[in-house]
Amino acid sequence: MGSVLDFLSHTREGPRHAILIDPADQTPEVAANRAMAAAHAGSKMILVGGSSDTDMENVHATIVAIKEALELVDWATSQDAGSSSEDLQIPVVLFPQGAASLSPSADAITFMMLMNSTDPRFLIGEQVKGAPYVRKAGIEPLPMGYLICEPGGKAGQVGKADLIRPGETERVAAYAMAAECLGFGMFYLEAGSGAKNPVNANLIKAARDACDMPIVVGGGIRDGKTAHQATQAGADWIITGNLTEDFDEVGQLQTVLTDLINHIRT
Repeated sequence: MGSVLDFLSHTREGPRHAILIDPADQTPEVAANRAMAAAHAGSKMILVGGSSDTDMENVHATIVAIKEALELVDWATSQDAGSSSEDLQIPVVLFPQGAASLSPSADAITFMMLMNSTDPRFLIGEQVKGAPYVRKAGIEPLPMGYLICEPGGKAGQVGKADLIRPGETERVAAYAMAAECLGFGMFYLEAGSGAKNPVNANLIKAARDACDMPIVVGGGIRDGKTAHQATQAGADWIITGNLTEDFDEVGQLQTVLTDLINHIRT
């Protein structure tokens, strides 16, 4: 696989979808099955992490299981005479809660700054702890500005975030400009895992108008209509996490994700 950041930044095919898998909430085998369902539905990236209960062991085991499962998807896709090499690129990317939940088997890592945290640990502390591991393992870093919006959920609480309110468009725009000036390659607007409400569309539009980076939006997105509203406002990537865990039957999960992804592409 080439540069994951280049792949994520490529917007020729329009907005795309990724799932977030939390190793603390499912076994590696279940995670692998859900990742395969997402791949068949049209997801273009698998994120692994996101919980305060993750550690090196369960993160690594989950990533290895997912990558082995995706190799089967790649092989099956390669047998299709109409497929291309681009069809096979589904990176498995670390989305860590800190430096204690990494894996050398990941294709890349979201090397992010929680920009509206009031705790230096999430501004630079965890990054300093994790950088030697990332460099030694040869994992591609994806420099990313990360902003938590209301309601924020557990991510906002753990990250001690000064939450962005729905009407604070100028504040979001300023953060997006700062992220671009700092050299970040992506900008993530997060409403929090299991949020009742997604990121406000006006905030997404403000970020979109303020920078040229890919805009990633997650939290509170459970259906195609909500996903479509986010992409219409300017989101390049839609992330769903809790939705993935709502279905034990992978066939049903694939059907639901297919419908959501079709709305994203509309």
